[in-house]
Amino acid sequence: MKKTIILLIFISTFLFSKEFKIASYNVENFFDLNYDKTEYKEFIPNRSHWNKKAYETKLKNVVKVINDLNADIIALQEIESEEVIDNLKKKLPEYKYYKFIKYKNSSVGVAILSKIKILNNKQINVRFPNKIFRPILETTFILHAAKFKIFNNHWPSKRSKERYRVKYAFELLKRVKELDSDMDYIILGDLNSNYNEKQTLYTNKKLNDTMHITGINDILNTTVNNSFVSKGTIKNKQYSHYNLWLDLPYQDRYSYIFKSNNSTPDNMIIPASLFDNKNISYVYNSFNVFKPKYLIKNRKINRWNMKKQNGFSDHLPIFATFTTKKAEQKEQNLSNIKDLYKIGQINNPVILKNAIVIYKNKNIAIIKQKNNRAIFVYNAKDLKLNHSYNIEISSIKEFYGLKEIDKFMILTQGKKINNVENLYIKKYINFKDLSLQNEVIKDLIFTYKNKNLYYKNKKIKVYFKNKSLIPKNETKLLIKKGHIGYFKQVPQIVIYSKNDFKILN
Repeated sequence: MKKTIILLIFISTFLFSKEFKIASYNVENFFDLNYDKTEYKEFIPNRSHWNKKAYETKLKNVVKVINDLNADIIALQEIESEEVIDNLKKKLPEYKYYKFIKYKNSSVGVAILSKIKILNNKQINVRFPNKIFRPILETTFILHAAKFKIFNNHWPSKRSKERYRVKYAFELLKRVKELDSDMDYIILGDLNSNYNEKQTLYTNKKLNDTMHITGINDILNTTVNNSFVSKGTIKNKQYSHYNLWLDLPYQDRYSYIFKSNNSTPDNMIIPASLFDNKNISYVYNSFNVFKPKYLIKNRKINRWNMKKQNGFSDHLPIFATFTTKKAEQKEQNLSNIKDLYKIGQINNPVILKNAIVIYKNKNIAIIKQKNNRAIFVYNAKDLKLNHSYNIEISSIKEFYGLKEIDKFMILTQGKKINNVENLYIKKYINFKDLSLQNEVIKDLIFTYKNKNLYYKNKKIKVYFKNKSLIPKNETKLLIKKGHIGYFKQVPQIVIYSKNDFKILN
C-alpha cells in the first residue's frame, strides 16, 4: 500500500509538473487611434503617419512576434491603452488572462498577457512632483497550486537622471520585503538600466547624480561589494538578486543597440527562492534574446519606421524558462582557463593547476596553461613572471567585456620556467578573433596610425595605458609584448609600458 501511494505521488508530480516560458517585450510606442492629448506628437492620430493603416500593420507585426515567441506569459511595455490590449487579445485568443495599467496623464503603460491563470493584480505607484512615468504592475499567478509573482516595470529613460530609477528600485524592493521569504517572483521589463549599470554610469556624468548608486545594481542588489551576485552566492545574501543576462556570453548580452553599442535596458532578475527547488524554479541557462532575422539583421534592429509604416520595435524580446518540477542544477565542472570563458561567474572556488605567468606589469598579470587559453589577473602583485602556479579562484568578472580573475589565492608556486616561447603568439593572424582574448603577442612589427596597428592589409585597435607613449602616425613599431584585450565589443592590443615596444623608424 505504501509503495502504491509513493508511486501515485511520483506519477502525479510527473504528469502535472510543467515547464513554462516567461517573456518581456517593449513594443515601442503602440498607440491607439483615439486622441487623448497625452500622445507623443508623432502619434496624434491622422495628423501624421499614424493612421489606421499604420495601426493595423503595427498590430499585425506585434502579433507575429508574440506568436513566434510562444511564451506562456508575456509582459509588454509602451502600450497606450486597454483598447490596444483588447485588439491584441482578439488576435491571440490563447492568452485568456490579461491586465493593463497606466497613469491617467501618462502616454503609455504596461501590460501582461497570460495563458496561465492570474489570481490578482496590484499597482505599485512611483510618483514624482514634476514628472509622470509609469506604475509597476505586480501580478500573482497560480500554476498547479504553485503561486508566483511577476513585477512588470518600465522605468524612466535615460533622458532622466539616475535618481529617478533609484526611486523605482527602492519602491520595488520595499514591496519585495513585504512578501513571504519563500515567495517566488520575477522582476522584469524595461528598466532602462544595463545589467552592469554601475560600471557604465561611471562613463556618463550627465546621468550620475547619485554618487554612483544605481537602482538595478545597488538597490536591487544584483551586485554586492562590486561583484555580481552569482547562482552560487545568492542563497547567502538576503534580498539579493541574480540578473539572467549573466547566463549569456558577453557579446550576446543585448536587447537594444544604441550608437552601435550593445545595451541591456530589458532585464529579468530573480531571487534566491527560484533556486530552492520549491514551487517554481528557474531552468538553468534558459534565458535568451528572441532575435529572428525579421527582427535583426547585420546588427540593425528592425524598429518601427513611421514614414514607411512598417517594422517592429527598437527593442528585442527577452525570455526564460521556469518549471514547477525540481530543476536540474548542474554543478560547474571547471578545471582549466578555457572553462572560465564559458561562464559569467563562479559559484564555487575553482582550482587552476600549472598556470604560467606570461606577462607581468606591476599589479597585473596574464597567466596561461599549456595547450589552453590565457586570462588576465587583477591584483597580481605576488605573481612572478615565467613562474608556474596552482591557484584557487573565487571570483571572475568582465571589465567592459574583458574576462578577468579578480579574486584568487596562491596554493603553490613552482620553479621558474625557462622555455615559455610556445605560449606566445609570434605570427600574424586575425587578432580580432574573440578566442584570442587575453593572449600575448611577441616580437611582431606593425605600423601605427590613428589609434590602430596595421599589418598585412589589416588593422587592429591599439591602446597605450600611458598616453605619453603614443607614437606619431606612420611609426613602425616592434611589439615586444602586447596584450590582446577587449573593450566595449572591440578587440585591441594593449601596451602597458615603454618596455613593451620599440620604435623602428
